[in-house]
Amino acid sequence: MGVLVLLEVLEGFDPDEADPAFVRSVHAAASDPEVPEDPLPTTLCGVRTDPLVHTHYQAGYGEPWYPAAFEDRRCRECERALRRL
Repeated sequence: MGVLVLLEVLEGFDPDEADPAFVRSVHAAASDPEVPEDPLPTTLCGVRTDPLVHTHYQAGYGEPWYPAAFEDRRCRECERALRRL
């Protein structure tokens, strides 16, 4: 299973800048087996993925599942679910 990183953003978010001030939280979702760049309908914590912004972030070896700039905004429920995988 691939894991995608999605942002729950506030109004005014600019995807070209990805300013952490406009990010409410960072979620993880399983990728669709048939279209790996698309998330399944809900995140690992149960939030609908439709309104979320796909980061296209891919963690390198030893890096966290979320982009470092959003560390304080990571979803703890998604993080717990990832640890159980």
